[in-house]
Amino acid sequence: MIDAAMATVPKIRIRGLHKSFGEKVVLDGIDLDVQEGTSFVIIGGSGSGKSVLLRCILGLIEPDGGSIEIGGKDIVTASSRERSEMIGEIGMLFQNGALFDSLSVWENVAFGLLAPGKRERADRHPRLNRVEARKRAGEILMQVGLDPSVGDLSPAELSGGMQKRVGLARAIADQPEILFFDEPTTGLDPIMGAVIDGLIVDCVKRLGSTAIAITHDMASAQRIGDEAAMLYRGRLVWQGKASSLMDSGNEMVDQFTHGRREGPITMELRR
Repeated sequence: MIDAAMATVPKIRIRGLHKSFGEKVVLDGIDLDVQEGTSFVIIGGSGSGKSVLLRCILGLIEPDGGSIEIGGKDIVTASSRERSEMIGEIGMLFQNGALFDSLSVWENVAFGLLAPGKRERADRHPRLNRVEARKRAGEILMQVGLDPSVGDLSPAELSGGMQKRVGLARAIADQPEILFFDEPTTGLDPIMGAVIDGLIVDCVKRLGSTAIAITHDMASAQRIGDEAAMLYRGRLVWQGKASSLMDSGNEMVDQFTHGRREGPITMELRR
């Protein structure tokens, strides 16, 4: 039986998160809860802090202050081993796919399944040998709408849309509890963008994962998000249902989502 108190603990809980680079404040006291099984979308202009926020959660950047809890455990104060295990629960679809050119498509998909020394879990697929991993990669490629034969190609032989699908397949291969999506539709035409969004929604539901996506694409944000928030100058200025992004009632959100030149958001000189 699940303890009632534990049932209310967010899958990801961030409090007072700060990060600066020199005199540039990038994250200025972020408080954010992402409930288990929720697909959460973060919007905001370039330089608003979206990517830095993701990198802090992933442990790639150490924040200057604040806490980041995953499943009730603070990744900031965790030991190296604990942090590694927590990060192991996260699958990531990078903006440009970030496929390994030196590996075949199936080896890219199965990269985590073949990783030496990675902790096994009884409720997931165990570490596999290459024959088993090749078969599993083919099954996962089919889940993202690609024929298993694509696994024998190199990433350079794929279109942009196919590379995104392979990146998604790699992200879900180890059945992660948390999925991150960094600008998942960037560089894709509107139709392929909608296809990728549909695959993301299907994969998140199939796995029962908690998801966070950062995007500039408002159509994508509404398709894949349950909840949404907007970052501006390192602060969350709005949070609500993703379905209300185009009619939020917030001046900053409305200016951003409708692409208006005039409004409270002003362009800054980049340094």
